[in-house]
Amino acid sequence: MSRYPEFDNTQIRTQPISQRASKVRVEDFALPPTPGRSFRDWLQTLPNILAGPRMLEIARAVVQARTRNRAVIASLGGHVVKTGVSPVLINLMEAGFLTAIAVNGAVAVHDLEIALFGKTSEDVVAGLRSGTFGMAKETATFYNESVRRAAREGLGLGETLGLALLEQRPPYAHVSLLAAAYKAGVPVTVHVAIGTDIVHMHPDADGAAFGEASLRDFRILTAQMEHLSGGGVLLNIGSAVVLPEVLLKAISLLRNRHGDAFTDFLGVNFDFIQQYRSNQQVVSRVESIGGRGIALTGHHEILIPLLGQAILDVAAEG
Repeated sequence: MSRYPEFDNTQIRTQPISQRASKVRVEDFALPPTPGRSFRDWLQTLPNILAGPRMLEIARAVVQARTRNRAVIASLGGHVVKTGVSPVLINLMEAGFLTAIAVNGAVAVHDLEIALFGKTSEDVVAGLRSGTFGMAKETATFYNESVRRAAREGLGLGETLGLALLEQRPPYAHVSLLAAAYKAGVPVTVHVAIGTDIVHMHPDADGAAFGEASLRDFRILTAQMEHLSGGGVLLNIGSAVVLPEVLLKAISLLRNRHGDAFTDFLGVNFDFIQQYRSNQQVVSRVESIGGRGIALTGHHEILIPLLGQAILDVAAEG
């Protein structure tokens, strides 16, 4: 017999399971797969547990936001373009489901390389070994000339990059977010962190022009975000630090201007790894001012096409 005392559990209170609240019920289970099922029907087979219903919830929120003339804004990290989902986002934008796009400098670099050359994303390790990482001449020349033009003409950086691409008529403009957005009249804002992009390494980089053009884009984005209040949707896709911080400052400006009237929108964080700042700024902070927040974890090349199709199917239901 043990020398140590044991807890006496003979007097504990029990209850019937019928009186216990249960978080998982059989009616919430997934339906088994069947061949030939449509995407719309497949969405309905997902378990109504944890993330299961979230994709449909987000899609409905996007469609409802546009029905109410509220903003749907996507902020993107560089990896999003590199996973090949630009055509999905362009389709949503052209169909009127995305009202503005905010990107970091990496997105702009990758997007213009795709538009101009049909390829992007160099081998960093090989480039470091040879001393040629980030030294693509054409990329830097096009980008940095556009930056100076934006500052000179009083334009936003994203606006100028899109215009410059259309003027050049590159062979892959149809898969360029920057070009398609300018053509559609949808603002794309570029939020630059000096020193983070390959174009900053080149001798023609103009820090003053970068600052002026990107600051203008911050103000353009903030004006677009004003229309989130009252049912809009803010999607952060694949940006862990820069854009969540940009979004937070824009939200602060709008709360300063409108107080408690700036509220009631959905913040969604999509990423393959959930990060502190993106969850705080886009989910928790939005909830703290009276909105809703959702975090979904998964690969962009899977989640974004799923979301795009879900939005179109929900819209088709009327």
